[in-house]
Amino acid sequence: MIANIESLKQKLETEKAELETELNKIGYKLNGDRWETKPIEDEADMEFRDEVADEMEDMEERRATEDALVKRLSNVNIALAKIANNDYGRCEVGGEEIEAERLEANAAARTCKRHLDQEDHFS
Repeated sequence: MIANIESLKQKLETEKAELETELNKIGYKLNGDRWETKPIEDEADMEFRDEVADEMEDMEERRATEDALVKRLSNVNIALAKIANNDYGRCEVGGEEIEAERLEANAAARTCKRHLDQEDHFS
């Protein structure tokens, strides 16, 4: 059993709020865990093609940032659900307990250190 689960839960809830704040700056929430990147609204009528190209590049960068934030938020939500179901702290690959120092460093960790390389394969 994880000794400091309430501390980790608070850490996850704080991170969730921060992630949602960051996501709201660059996108808007659709339904469930889906987000859509907001277009940059600098000028209503852009006059030059290079401005359009710059905006498209900026939009791609914002989408990449959004994707990373959405993935992290999803992992935080999964961890909070596991806490609520008394199933927190177990490796999703091997089922063993996730190391305490790993959870301290990343309270939303879904695998133990041994299976860390497989964590990126989760959606």
